[in-house]
Amino acid sequence: MKFGLAFANVMHFGTGEGAKMIGQAAEAAGFESVWTVEHIIYPEGYQSTYPYDESGKMPGTGESPIPDPLIWLGFVAAHTTNLRLATGISLLPERSPITYAKEVATLDNMSGGRVELGIGIGWLKEEFEALGVPWPRRGPRTEEYMEVMRALWADDAVSFDGEFVSFDPISCNPKPASGSVPIHIGGHSRAAAERAGRVGDGFWPAKGDLPELYEIVRQTAADHGRDPAAIELTGQHMGIFGDDPGAAVEELASWGASRMIVPSFLFFRDTADALAAWGDKVIVGASS
Repeated sequence: MKFGLAFANVMHFGTGEGAKMIGQAAEAAGFESVWTVEHIIYPEGYQSTYPYDESGKMPGTGESPIPDPLIWLGFVAAHTTNLRLATGISLLPERSPITYAKEVATLDNMSGGRVELGIGIGWLKEEFEALGVPWPRRGPRTEEYMEVMRALWADDAVSFDGEFVSFDPISCNPKPASGSVPIHIGGHSRAAAERAGRVGDGFWPAKGDLPELYEIVRQTAADHGRDPAAIELTGQHMGIFGDDPGAAVEELASWGASRMIVPSFLFFRDTADALAAWGDKVIVGASS
């Protein structure tokens, strides 16, 4: 089991010194990756329902900094060696796929192939409106943007003619270190699981019935002629907050996941020592 540290770029971890500290401490503790959250802007007075808290509101306020994921991860990359650099998640339909293909590939190339790109279609309608991005059909838009990015990573003199993006032959360099970047689909709906099965390299549901969602991924992959085992499954388990986190790791693995996500707020105080202790207790045990 691999372990990823989520919400890595918020609170005091969002500063330059905080990014360096949590990145180095996570790597030393045995974490495989750090995962960033993203909102480009915070719409004051938003009415959309945040799906991951009973209040319907996301943590923090408009004054709470959320650093740009790729810039934050680039800072972490410069201060670590093997730690993988993940977005969890990035709001792909809010971005230009050509510009983003360039940015992601640059980070991956310069870090030696360490990027994991987690993407989602978004839940905050007011953010889309402020950015001038259409809210309807953001699912198909996301999938087309994925196709554009992968095409630009794979080759030069690429042309594209889709519903949302069209261009004559262009080249976009540098390329990712290994020719592409794994794209993990975020979300907890059946549609997200099916999207992962059709076109994803991985799937990370932030909540929901994980065994059922994972099975949807596997069945959809098989239905589309893909190898279900090739889609990496990531997940969270509430058991990590209890007295026996090792049992939570084992159960998550039994469902087919190969990566467990751990929230950074568990290590808000005495971060380096707390991460080291958790690594000794859980990560070392899971690998033995």
